[in-house]
Amino acid sequence: MAVTAAYDEIADWYEREFLGAQQAPAGDGNPLGLGRLLDDLLGEGEGVCLEVGCGTGVHAARVRELGWTPVGVDLSSRMLHYARGRLAVARADAERLPLRDGSVPAAIAVMAHSDMPGYPAVLSEVVRVLRPGGVFVHIGIHPCYCGSFADRRDPQAVVISPGYLDSHWTKKSWNDHGLRVKVGAAHWPLPELLNTFLDAGLTLERFAESGSSPTPIVLAVKARKRA
Repeated sequence: MAVTAAYDEIADWYEREFLGAQQAPAGDGNPLGLGRLLDDLLGEGEGVCLEVGCGTGVHAARVRELGWTPVGVDLSSRMLHYARGRLAVARADAERLPLRDGSVPAAIAVMAHSDMPGYPAVLSEVVRVLRPGGVFVHIGIHPCYCGSFADRRDPQAVVISPGYLDSHWTKKSWNDHGLRVKVGAAHWPLPELLNTFLDAGLTLERFAESGSSPTPIVLAVKARKRA
């Protein structure tokens, strides 16, 4: 798959340069507030927490601090090269998770859904492997304010152009040096994205936004598998 090859090609850049640029000197260590969102929506627990699209495994430490045992899956072998020192991993397609039905109490996807054109199928797989009542936390790029239609060069005045209403995959971006121009991104309008959770059999519980001002960069959702 093209996305897999793209991440294999940029894994070194992602680990050494991109992630380094994402670090903040204070707070939860991430300017987008991803750690805080995991604290608030995943919360403390025990047992396996599956990270779908774990990449280089940078969120494993936070998940472990909350009491969970992080386990990750990703398609990119080069990204997993870095992840192996941070959590147990398996190379796998997120649309065909290598776990038994109802085998994990929690799962997360952090800044990963835009890398998955088949995200509806991914959510169906997440529901399959979750225990009844198990929790799923989605943290991803905000569909309303980020994408090829959103010009964020001035963070105080984000300009929205036509394109939000169309589901699509693109490498177009408001800058020429970031992640999306390298690997592309999938986009779903907000109603379509939320309906995907419901169609997969998840009950939506809580929502949060984070990162920047006046418009957020991240949308987070806490959902639960129906008993």
